Amino acid sequence: MTSLYSGDRVFLRGLTAECVIGFIDWERRVRQTVVVDLELPVDCRRAAVTDDVEDTVDYKKVAKRTLAFIEASEFKLVETLAQRLAMLILKEFGVEWVRLSVNKPGAIRNSRDVGVTIERTRGDLPPNAAARAQESV
Repeated sequence: MTSLYSGDRVFLRGLTAECVIGFIDWERRVRQTVVVDLELPVDCRRAAVTDDVEDTVDYKKVAKRTLAFIEASEFKLVETLAQRLAMLILKEFGVEWVRLSVNKPGAIRNSRDVGVTIERTRGDLPPNAAARAQESV
């Protein structure tokens, strides 16, 4: 469900998955842990009245799709993983924007984690993808 109201958000923090990620030779041979945080816009008012998941963003579906995408991926850069995941969420869930972080815990010695945070909007979708996504909403 999409809305122009921008005050409410659904978030998922600490989604953890294993995937091939990295550009160093050894990184291409092993699965590493990545941790993803997502934030999506949603107008919670209708769902609060109806108490029906159909009137909000189903975060369980978002989480399952996100984890499946990450686990099947084999990107070299966290930047690429973040971008492709953002485009997938925008297209498949019809939200107006997405903010997400992709972290690789332990990737840098003496650092808890390293990664990227990006924000993308429906305007960042390729023209045909945006039109197809709108038809499915």
